[in-house]
Amino acid sequence: MENAVVVVVGADKPGIVAGISSELAVNNVNIVDISQTVLRDIFAMIMLVDLSKSNVSISELRKKLQAKGKELKVEVLVYHEEVFRYMERI
Repeated sequence: MENAVVVVVGADKPGIVAGISSELAVNNVNIVDISQTVLRDIFAMIMLVDLSKSNVSISELRKKLQAKGKELKVEVLVYHEEVFRYMERI
């Protein structure tokens, strides 16, 4: 399993989850786990996704999700799970 961590942050509005999850589905990326919250009109979501059945690399997925994020006016970050775990140790 090749996992990535997807982080989405921005002003809350309808369609953020739908937009990001649709882009994942188009690229055959499975959502393994998801958590989201809204704090004082700020939307925050973190997802663990599985790319093992996808035909895109993490860098390609990052570009696609960041483009979708621009459309939705949110910030999107994508990290390989191991890189994310390593960053958290520092």
